[in-house]
Amino acid sequence: MLTVPEAQQRLLPEMYPLLQARYRILQAVQLMQPIGRRTLADSLKMTEREIRKETDILREQGLLDAQKSGMVCTDDGDIVIEKLRAIVYEWSGLTQLAKVLESHFGIQRVVVVPGDYNEDHTILSMLGKEAALQFMSAAFDEQVVAVTGGKSVASLAQFLHPLDGQKDITFVAARGGIGHEMQMQANTLVATFAMQMETQYRTLFLPEHLSEQAYQAMLTEPMVTEMMAFYDQADCVIHGIGSAEEMAIRRNSSPEDLRILEEKGAVSEAFGYYFNADGEIVHRIRTIGIQLEQVQNSEQVIAVAAGKQKVNAMLSYFKVAPKQTIFVTDEAAAKAIAAKISSIENKHLE
Repeated sequence: MLTVPEAQQRLLPEMYPLLQARYRILQAVQLMQPIGRRTLADSLKMTEREIRKETDILREQGLLDAQKSGMVCTDDGDIVIEKLRAIVYEWSGLTQLAKVLESHFGIQRVVVVPGDYNEDHTILSMLGKEAALQFMSAAFDEQVVAVTGGKSVASLAQFLHPLDGQKDITFVAARGGIGHEMQMQANTLVATFAMQMETQYRTLFLPEHLSEQAYQAMLTEPMVTEMMAFYDQADCVIHGIGSAEEMAIRRNSSPEDLRILEEKGAVSEAFGYYFNADGEIVHRIRTIGIQLEQVQNSEQVIAVAAGKQKVNAMLSYFKVAPKQTIFVTDEAAAKAIAAKISSIENKHLE
């Protein structure tokens, strides 16, 4: 039995590419507004002539407005983006692609945004928007939300806002600092998230690497015991997924540590745990932060990761990911994951 979108596509196959192109332009303007034609053309890998033609049509339809500072999306444009989201995702195969990943990983939900993270920098904003919507739609009073660092998690910030009937939410840093990128660290992000939503936060200013003696001493500090209590109460965890080598380098690991991780077959990293291709823990950093069992016990987990270069890391981590996870990724990575899944299944059939 054909769905309505499938029937429309069969009858008017030429309509889909045009719908997808205009939807993507409208969506890009919404994410980057105000924006000029040249910047938009560069971002979408289109010519200025193509952008001019399509944006003129969208402006005539009242979906875009041209201002001195650049083009902006109108209220009607915002409504059209939301109304057509499901049909665009279904026609482009993203809905079915998400279901394939959901089934294979055995997790609650997968959201696939159109495009390639490595080719289009607006994809990061789309990831953040989808993840923020997933989080805010399930937010509740006295919720404790643990947040890790990283670019993918940081992408939520601009899309968070105070909720109707303001929720009493506490954002807590899931760990201390990593490397030197302060704006991407968990402590900075929880403060930013809380400011956006006009709520409260707790930080954890501790180094990533601790000696055994320092680690044991820290466990008795009031600040640490308070944070550990928050981790036990965490209702939601928002995190990224890193490749093992990338994360080890960000942590300024020594060449010896890098060699050990390689020998152990480390592929992915999350929450200070390194996993091999089978999802087994092969290394763990001695640090104060949320523990894997605390993540497993939370009601909701939102994982945000994109880029084809992280496919092996994603496949590794999702062998142990909590079943209540909502995974937000880009189309290119999702297709690469699906291809690997298909290849593995075909080998098993031989």
